Amino acid sequence: MKQFFLFLVFLFFNSCQYIDKQVPTEKDLLKKELKSINWKEVDEYPTVVDCEKITDKKLRQQCFFQIMSELIQEKLDIDTLSIMYPELDTIQVKVTVFPNAALKFEPQFPKDSVSYDTIKIDSILHARLIDFPKVNPAIKRGIPVKTQFMLPVILKAKKDK
Repeated sequence: MKQFFLFLVFLFFNSCQYIDKQVPTEKDLLKKELKSINWKEVDEYPTVVDCEKITDKKLRQQCFFQIMSELIQEKLDIDTLSIMYPELDTIQVKVTVFPNAALKFEPQFPKDSVSYDTIKIDSILHARLIDFPKVNPAIKRGIPVKTQFMLPVILKAKKDK
């Protein structure tokens, strides 16, 4: 019985070490969680209805970029950009998808090449790049977020028959 009593006393004094440990504060936990988040990547990329059935993250991203590029090219094929600027074969377009699913397009021009009438090209892009299908914004930790990406848009020269 004496050994059992000594065992309980030993156990009691050792258990006090577990009680004295500091519990992290909310701020400490929040800082730790914020440091662990990769802010450069999203959990789900923006998407359109045609790509939503794809479950693989990379394939879904490729599908979205391909559809967006094709839609932009279709809308610009109607216009005379390729005739007005025959030396301009590709435009880099910065696409911004906002959390409310709004889209913004900004042409990016090469700095070292021929000077273009950027205001005219920008106005043509803004006039043509409307009426897109609904784009679902990117998701980060369950919350819609703003994303930006560059799309190369190939301008096809129209040939007379």
